[in-house]
Amino acid sequence: MTKEEARKALLERRAALIEEDRLDEDGRKPVTLDQESVGRLSRMDAMQVQAMAKALEQRRAAERARIDAALKRIDEGEWGYCAECGEEIAEKRLAHDPSVTHCIGCAR
Repeated sequence: MTKEEARKALLERRAALIEEDRLDEDGRKPVTLDQESVGRLSRMDAMQVQAMAKALEQRRAAERARIDAALKRIDEGEWGYCAECGEEIAEKRLAHDPSVTHCIGCAR
């Protein structure tokens, strides 16, 4: 995988994460506590859905941060090298996830 292919894949994944966040906005809205319109179990379900949506949002934010860091490494010429030992990261590993920071040996 070339740096430009990696950049393209990272930018596409970042855009997809932003779109997923946009589509999931309703799930993160506060749960109304109106006893008359929503029963207790329905409210509990809504709160559980809200909690899961917030957790997904946090995971997507963490992945976006990894993508941004990988894009910065590409710009600085450090992409593709292990952050710990400095050796090249295997091509297949980078093809699977261009945002990885460690070779397989150091990732263990």
